[in-house]
Amino acid sequence: MSSPSLVQNLRQQLMQRLPFSEMAIEDVDFFLTSSGEAYFAPSEVILAPADGPPSFLYLIRQGRVSGKRVNPGLVETVFEMEAGDLFSVSASLAARPVAATYTAVTDCFCLMLPAAALQTLSARSQAFRDFANNRVWMLLEQSRQAMRNSVASKALHEQSLESRLGDLIRRVPIVTAPQTSLREALTLVHEKKVGSVLITEDGCEILGILTRDDVLSRVTLAGISLDTPISEVMSKNVKTLTVDDTAEEAAVMMSQFRIRHVPVLEQGRIVGCISERDLFSLQRLSFDTISSAVRMAEDVSALQECAANIRKFARSLLGQGVKARQLTFLISHLNDVLTARLVVLLAHQHGLDLDDFAWIALGSEGRSEQTIATDQDNALIYVERGDATLKDRYIAFAREVNEALDACGYPLCKGNIMASNPTLCLTQQEWRNRFAHWVEHGHPEDLLNAGIFFDFRALVGNDQLLKELRTEVTEMTAATPRFLKLMAEASLRNTVPLNWLGSLDTKKINNKQVIDLKLQGTAIVVEIARIYALAHRIEALNTQERLAALGRVAGVPKKESSAWIAAFQYLQTLRLAIQLDGGMIGDNPNALDVESLNAVDRTILKGSLSRIRSLQQRLELDYVR
Repeated sequence: MSSPSLVQNLRQQLMQRLPFSEMAIEDVDFFLTSSGEAYFAPSEVILAPADGPPSFLYLIRQGRVSGKRVNPGLVETVFEMEAGDLFSVSASLAARPVAATYTAVTDCFCLMLPAAALQTLSARSQAFRDFANNRVWMLLEQSRQAMRNSVASKALHEQSLESRLGDLIRRVPIVTAPQTSLREALTLVHEKKVGSVLITEDGCEILGILTRDDVLSRVTLAGISLDTPISEVMSKNVKTLTVDDTAEEAAVMMSQFRIRHVPVLEQGRIVGCISERDLFSLQRLSFDTISSAVRMAEDVSALQECAANIRKFARSLLGQGVKARQLTFLISHLNDVLTARLVVLLAHQHGLDLDDFAWIALGSEGRSEQTIATDQDNALIYVERGDATLKDRYIAFAREVNEALDACGYPLCKGNIMASNPTLCLTQQEWRNRFAHWVEHGHPEDLLNAGIFFDFRALVGNDQLLKELRTEVTEMTAATPRFLKLMAEASLRNTVPLNWLGSLDTKKINNKQVIDLKLQGTAIVVEIARIYALAHRIEALNTQERLAALGRVAGVPKKESSAWIAAFQYLQTLRLAIQLDGGMIGDNPNALDVESLNAVDRTILKGSLSRIRSLQQRLELDYVR
């Protein structure tokens, strides 16, 4: 390996990938000049747990390697590795046996760095050391960065919603006492050119807030004397956040409570006040601007424009690098606001009282993890009034809501899982009977289709109608082992697209090698998380929250449950990217052309799918075998 020309050629190849792309040239050269090369024939075992602590760190220069790990009760193909991948990193550094058996799939040439040289390299190169300790997370970050760069050119130039509020504070807040007159307070607001003043006792506990918007309605139009103490017109029960909360959380709070200013605290002390203008001063589209426009919309036409802006906003956020969990939550919240507005408008037109029914969000909307290409999954629950025409009135109303949502870009559900379906527009007792039938008598095929109904929540209307139902369903499912077993069997029908060697198992559509990221990926995780949540009485609906809770109740190491979540998030991010790009393959918004992925993304994709397969095998051991 001492030939200068060979070292230079290999250096150029290695520095295209982590960790070498982050390392100093002299450290890359140390790796190359210290390494030897070996050939391994197809099916030849390169390294196995029985070999003890590895004598070398391996880098695949040419060919492919399959890794297989043996777990109690099952054999799992973990991954397939390609040219440029490293293996035995952690085991070599820790001087312990590897956990998997590595076998050459094709003719394979590997660079082999002796363990002693590896220790030296780790000591001299911080970049290599960081990679060795956080390999998966560094690959994920590199993938996120690449995706952010590819989307950013299409996105609006916006301020990141991941920013800490402490980093966004620009000035000291205006604070005054409750006995201060309106004249004095408004003079301060005018002189300091701020939009709000906080009312406190001794500068500590926040008693209230008065904003510029409050002045018009509570002072000017009400004819209140400017000598009136500010405490008589201030808004009470002020919502606050901390310096460590994010702009995203502030945006959601402003939208949920219809406020424009949020005081920011640090260890209980007031240090600033964030306004909607502060959060989105650089944006033409903002979270609160869109949600405000939705709430003021008076017809379907106005809501259509809002729906288009939601999709534009999502592209902007993905371009900023906002994570899948945050992005799907924000999309779902804005879709909630739009649907709720539509329901309110049309309920009024149909003469229906919101206290008498609830519009139910199901599936991805129920879990607050909608992507862009999402169809409708909804239902309706209403109070029985002894009126024979009541159900027909609700169905007519629901049909108009479903058609309006379709006009806004949320397609009608092909499976007719919509509130306008008479079998999904039911009284409270009818819903009880429906769930009882699924739990006590459901067949696997029925349960596969019924899964999304267990992710229900009230979106608008009387949410009390669902609270008792939720409690009954939770107790019923947890106490019925047969139901959980059948749910698990139904879930296991879908498998991840990995063959027995650990390589991607694709289908050819429109001359592209594709996999379905939803059917063969995220949907599997969603179903598994749902089954465990029902079995353990986990109240969370969101998949990530369910997985985290499962890790805690099942005593799973944090590293393992975090890996489940990371795999799910990565697949969600890929789904969002291809949906926002707009180039569907075979009319499937979740079809991924695997040949379009770079080497890093292919590695992470296979690793994520392997992790999901291991989660499936855990489910099989727990409920089927």
